[in-house]
Formats: sequence, C-alpha cells, structure tokens
Amino acid sequence: MSGKVVCVTGASGYIASWLVKLLLQRGYTVRATVRDINDSKKTRHLLELKGANENLKLYKADNLDDGSFDAAVDGCDGVFHTASPFYFQIKDPQTEMIDPAVKGTLNVLRSCSKTLSVKRVVVTSSMAAVLFNRNPRNPDVVVDETWFSDTTVCKEAQNWYVLSKTLAEKAAWDFAKEKGIDLVTINPAFVIGPLLQPTLNTSCAAILNLVNGWKMRFKVSARLGAGEMVPRYRNQ
Repeated sequence: MSGKVVCVTGASGYIASWLVKLLLQRGYTVRATVRDINDSKKTRHLLELKGANENLKLYKADNLDDGSFDAAVDGCDGVFHTASPFYFQIKDPQTEMIDPAVKGTLNVLRSCSKTLSVKRVVVTSSMAAVLFNRNPRNPDVVVDETWFSDTTVCKEAQNWYVLSKTLAEKAAWDFAKEKGIDLVTINPAFVIGPLLQPTLNTSCAAILNLVNGWKMRFKVSARLGAGEMVPRYRNQ
C-alpha cells in the first residue's frame, strides 16, 4: 500500500493512535488531525512513531469548525473518523457531547464529499449505538445495520454518550446514502490494552476503576425491556 494517503481524525486518541501506528507500518502516508498541533502531550507519541518523519503530517481540525477537515482530507484515498467525545460526567449534554459527535461526523463527511479521491470512509461508532433497545437477543437474532439504540430511552435515562453515538451514526448513514459515499462503521465495546498516548483513555480508566475497587451501578428503565441496563459509575 505504499503511496496510499489516508486521514485519521482525532489522532491523539487511543484507537486513532493505534491506527496511525499500524497504517505507518503498512506503508501508508498518514494525515492525522488534532485540535492543537502544538500540544506535545497529544502529539509527541505520534511524531515518535516509526515512519512518522517520512509519512506522517499533523493537521489542526476541530469537530465544530466547518471545513476544518478539508485540507487533511483533500487528496486522500481513505478516511478514518474517530474524533468524538466520551465523558462520564457532563453539565451540558448538547454542547459537550451531542453536538461534537453529530456535527463533527457530518463535518468530516462533508469534507470527504468534496474530493473525488476518497474511496472509503470508516467511522468509529460504538456498541452503545446499537445496544439500548428492546429488540430480542438470542442465538437466532442477527444484529445488522437496522439496529439502533432507542433515542427516547437514551434521553429518559440521561445516557448522553449513548445518544450522541446513536445520533452520529444515523446521521453518517443518511449523509453517505445521499452523497454516495462508501461508508463503513465499526461498533466496538470497551477498548483496553497497551497505551501509546501518555494519557489514560476513558475506556481503560473505567476498567481500571473497577479493578481498583469502584463498583458499577445500573440504572434500569422500564422502556429498555427485561435485562437491559444503562451503566453508571460511582465510588463505593
């Protein structure tokens, strides 16, 4: 794949950092977007990757800035969109989580639609986007692209992360269908393992909290159906 050019958004995050590393190992030229290219805590581990000197370039981009991904995406063969907020404690769900997730995804896809070179876009969604509904789950049930979390349930349970990922993925599919974009989404669960970045990512932090004695509390909504639970965390 030598010579292929790809963009990775939110490159300082856990999944994105590993993507950058693996893409460089496979000979891709990588354009990595971060909110602040001068923040060494977010960029140093990327610049120190093998092959970064020759095949990695950092771009400043923000989910909420229209057109900020244009330069990074222009001329790319593929785009990996991972940039999306993930917090357990928030004060303003719309501003802190929902808008950056939904508007950010559409912002990236609009940039992709402007260049004919992009052959495929891979959006990192979450199992949260397909988990919280009352659909049956048994060995005979196949979870496919028609499954989404129930947004009404998410709002009632105040599970804003689940809502943000659900709305963002729905928006991505609608836009891709309208513009004829070859879109792939992945829906990972908790992502843990060796860290490339110097800061602890949210998934690893959640698991570490459990290992260190934090206990998981479940808030159950009748709308979720039997056996469906919304995770919350508290120190006990």
